[in-house]
Amino acid sequence: MEQQDERAKPYRIAVFGGCYNNYLSLQATIDDALRRGAQAFYCLGDMGGFGPHPDRVFPLLWEYNVQCMQGNYDHSIGNRLADCACGYTDPRDNYYAQISYDYTLAHTSDRYKDWLRALPPTFRLNLAGKRVLMAHGSPRRVNEFLWESTTPEPFLDKLFMDYEADIVLCTHTGIQWQRQLADGRQLVNVGAIGRPPNDGQTAVWYALLTVQPILQQVSCELLPVAYDHERLAYEIRQQQLPEEFVETILTGWWTTCLEILPARERARGRF
Repeated sequence: MEQQDERAKPYRIAVFGGCYNNYLSLQATIDDALRRGAQAFYCLGDMGGFGPHPDRVFPLLWEYNVQCMQGNYDHSIGNRLADCACGYTDPRDNYYAQISYDYTLAHTSDRYKDWLRALPPTFRLNLAGKRVLMAHGSPRRVNEFLWESTTPEPFLDKLFMDYEADIVLCTHTGIQWQRQLADGRQLVNVGAIGRPPNDGQTAVWYALLTVQPILQQVSCELLPVAYDHERLAYEIRQQQLPEEFVETILTGWWTTCLEILPARERARGRF
């Protein structure tokens, strides 16, 4: 009887993506989620990229038993490929992405590369009777960008139907958003914890799911997290990564990977 009561209690799950080597924001995100009562953690991929010291992320993921999936970056690093397969098409976007990738590939230990290679590409859960599907870019493609301004409801309706899901959680774009359809099905882009979402603030974002088994409900809150961004900027500079990366961390405005942004998302930024 006590076991049944325990299963009926509400509980919380933290979901984040895009660590981008940012071990400082990863620790801050975990700490914030624990304070809010999170009992489980899921990372939707892209452990590497952009930031310094990739090997500092993995011990934290393992220490807190974070369930990790393989993003495009992780697939490329794990398989020792030539680039991140991020899905960029613009030469400037690819120029900075290649600098980031080459640095991460060179500074990730083989034991972690092997671990990344073995990660699953998706997670499926049943939460309070809801079919939850977690993917990196989208259930269709690991490096598909699902932007708020260019993802129409008919597309989401077909996505939920084709992949037999009531809730889809993804990342890859680096900008958090969520949308619920009239029938209650929901898509949540959890954003990224590795760099700010081009909003002029230095905080990063993650998702906290509250599961209520008795009510058969799953709600999602998108939450900002402050961390020692000045220390991260210093370490990026010490590793001789581009000054454009430093500026993004210090100002909250993207200076790279801008050409992939749809018009509405780009108009919110400085550049």
